[in-house]
Amino acid sequence: MLRAAAAILLLASNAFAQAPSPRERWNAIVDEMQRWRDTEWPEEAIANGRPTPCPDRITDASIRGIEKRRAQSAIFLSELLEIDPASLEGEDLLGWQLLTRQLREAEEGHRFRSFLMPVGGRGGPQQDIPQMADRVPFRTPEDFENYLKRLTAVPQMVRDVRELLEMGMAEGRMPPKATMKDLPAQFDAVLKGNLEQLRTPMAKLPDAIPADRQAAMRAELDDTLQKVLLELGLLRNWLIETYLPACRDTVGAMHLPDGKAWYEHALRVHTTTSMGAKEVHETGLAEVARIRAEMLSVIRRTDWFAADAARAKIADDTLFDAFVGYLRTDPRFYAKGEEELLARYRDTCKRIDAKLPALFGTLPRNPYGVRAVPKFMAPTQTTAYYMPGSLRAGNPGWFYANTHALEQRPLYEMVPLSLHEAVPGHHLQISIAQELPDQPEFRRDMHFTAFVEGWALYAERLGIEMGFFENDPYSDFGRLTYEMWRSTRLVVDTGIHAFGWSKERAMDFMKRNTALSELNIEREVDRYIDWPGQACGYKIGELRIRAMRAKAEGELGASFDVRAFHDAVLGAGAIPLDVLALRIDAWIAARKAAQASSAQPSS
Repeated sequence: MLRAAAAILLLASNAFAQAPSPRERWNAIVDEMQRWRDTEWPEEAIANGRPTPCPDRITDASIRGIEKRRAQSAIFLSELLEIDPASLEGEDLLGWQLLTRQLREAEEGHRFRSFLMPVGGRGGPQQDIPQMADRVPFRTPEDFENYLKRLTAVPQMVRDVRELLEMGMAEGRMPPKATMKDLPAQFDAVLKGNLEQLRTPMAKLPDAIPADRQAAMRAELDDTLQKVLLELGLLRNWLIETYLPACRDTVGAMHLPDGKAWYEHALRVHTTTSMGAKEVHETGLAEVARIRAEMLSVIRRTDWFAADAARAKIADDTLFDAFVGYLRTDPRFYAKGEEELLARYRDTCKRIDAKLPALFGTLPRNPYGVRAVPKFMAPTQTTAYYMPGSLRAGNPGWFYANTHALEQRPLYEMVPLSLHEAVPGHHLQISIAQELPDQPEFRRDMHFTAFVEGWALYAERLGIEMGFFENDPYSDFGRLTYEMWRSTRLVVDTGIHAFGWSKERAMDFMKRNTALSELNIEREVDRYIDWPGQACGYKIGELRIRAMRAKAEGELGASFDVRAFHDAVLGAGAIPLDVLALRIDAWIAARKAAQASSAQPSS
């Protein structure tokens, strides 16, 4: 197993040599760990434009690979803990704190063995395999050869996934039937499509590859894809005949082995706080009540409300239900075709782009685009998602919008959704992190749900400052719908996993309090069931970031600079909320000190 080779060689090279400093040991471990990560997860290295020793490999999905990586992570953690953090400072100290925290959390979470449930509506080989050509640069002959070799490893990966599922069955670690019913349709769509999207990179090969080799490569691709389709078909049949009937009838994590402890761990990891389920649940209820009042105020600004004087006398709950019913059924709020929907998203994003310099001092260099969610996964996917790009790899970021079931994709959601998934949400934040100067790679790649998703939800609110909602109450209602959506998550996620709520009760709560379509609500609730705790990171993160801004505005007064504040929030990459609070406190103190210094009379 790997050790921090550089530091060890330094020690061993001369018995009388001076021992490496803590900073040298830290850098040696970081470098060795990065090489290890780029070896074990070569797809991520390739997608991010980093060299990897194994460009012709894919990640080992077997239980042996999982346990091997766990053992190596434990070695790295023990080496890091041998360094006294008091001997580090600045970015080195912060990096040590973040890395040891993530390694500890990964080790704590390993015992819950969620990796034995690797297939579901939101993930699995039926989604990963068709997208294997995405985020991959194709420039040199070697890029195409390595791509072909990676595909040859896919049949074994599918078999390894089935082995994990079988182990999960034996241990009683099974997903709920309620979230798995659409899984066969995903497999059927992939099999029907014959993985044609994986042929696209090989359609035009570089002239540097001899013609006979080009023909041989395409023949190898045909043979490989047939083997992949065969394994996917076998897995699909086994899932339908054996696995899905054995899935559990319950939905809460509490019904899994160690499920209560798993959910408590998941909340800590995803919110980066010590909040328990009860506190998260009550926070959600309070936010739902606050946002409900704001939504009613916006309803009274619409032309729908003004069109009938009798609506002014309707009780609040009745008024809300009537308005939501109008939003869900009036054709004015829905695109007539997929291309129209995508064109509207692209137009919205371009209008947002022009507003960014007023709110940010630092903007990313890597661009982004808007695409439709792939058809094979659209029926069971959420409304939208973001796929990061890489400037070094030559890949833009992509904002994926779901064009399936257009009657469920209202136009009044477009502004907040674009703010969240593209800019100034995920694309801006993740791209800035990727482009951080003088930072080790792991800092650029770090992900903490409460920061990443909390920032994206905070970004939706920046649409107010951009002026998008001032004369458009319907889009403002869409913004509030999205904020309400994330607030109901706090109630529903904890309700399901800590307080015994059924799927139906969770859906009913969201129907009463959001304007989301019924299809979106069901997809969302399925997601909360499948991914305990993750959905709570959004609102908790946004509330904490808003509180930090309010503190900065209060203490700095007229000297508060929103561009500098946003740069301070994003300038260290994704970090836990408690670490971010300390960073912002230090930024406030530095600004106040500079302000006081400039106010001193010159001698």
